[in-house]
Amino acid sequence: MKKSPFPGMDPFLESRWPEVHARLIVYAANQLNQRLPNVLQANIEESLAVYEQDEVRWIRPDIHVAEDISTETTEAETGTAVLSQPVVAQAIIVKQSPYKTRHIEIVDRGGRVVTAIEFVSPWNKVGTKNREQYAKKQLDYMNSKINLVEIDLVRQGKYVLGAPIEELTEAQLSAYMVCVYRFLNPNQFEVYPAPLDQALPNIPVPLRSQDRDVVLELQPLLDQCYQDGRYYRIDYTGEIKGKFNSELTDWMSRRLREILGRHS
Repeated sequence: MKKSPFPGMDPFLESRWPEVHARLIVYAANQLNQRLPNVLQANIEESLAVYEQDEVRWIRPDIHVAEDISTETTEAETGTAVLSQPVVAQAIIVKQSPYKTRHIEIVDRGGRVVTAIEFVSPWNKVGTKNREQYAKKQLDYMNSKINLVEIDLVRQGKYVLGAPIEELTEAQLSAYMVCVYRFLNPNQFEVYPAPLDQALPNIPVPLRSQDRDVVLELQPLLDQCYQDGRYYRIDYTGEIKGKFNSELTDWMSRRLREILGRHS
């Protein structure tokens, strides 16, 4: 398999985000479905109806995990075969900022949604209205007792993850980040930095109260995306979209000279 010259996220892929985003969603759902308990499944881009007073609105996660309530199973049948679990990255715990609570009912046809997974895109982060809409969707998940996993692999736009940015130190902020919200622990977030010079972390995906987390391995998803999309054909001598600080810029230059020179 041909891999990116970068150990984690490849910043040159950001300019191709719509296609990369589509591939990551499919690969992530496939990986999760191999690991979820038999009564749960990962679905792609299915809208969730949110009923708030007399208003019906629709929110759309990239991936959601739904419980198949029509299937009766014994406790022993609720899990898949026990496999060696990948090592999960260490979380930074961030306290939740207070927000107004309200009564929201989630109604679905055939299953209760327990977890939503969002691969954050520039259109969530650029523009005040877009950011407000995304923040509203975050609150819809949280107020509806839905676990939320946010994966931000794009630098364009402003910070939009659920964890309050003011609760993070400069050292804890990185070019790419992941945020996990558990409805059973609503007063905090788990934040996983994904620095440019490191492999993408393995992320815990919370499920129902009786389930163990499943692990979403992000780096294999990106590696498969890079191979299947033939992104190894990228011209790495061109300009990169967006700026890094001088330290990371120097590291990138050395890295590209080393890797590309080896294959020239």
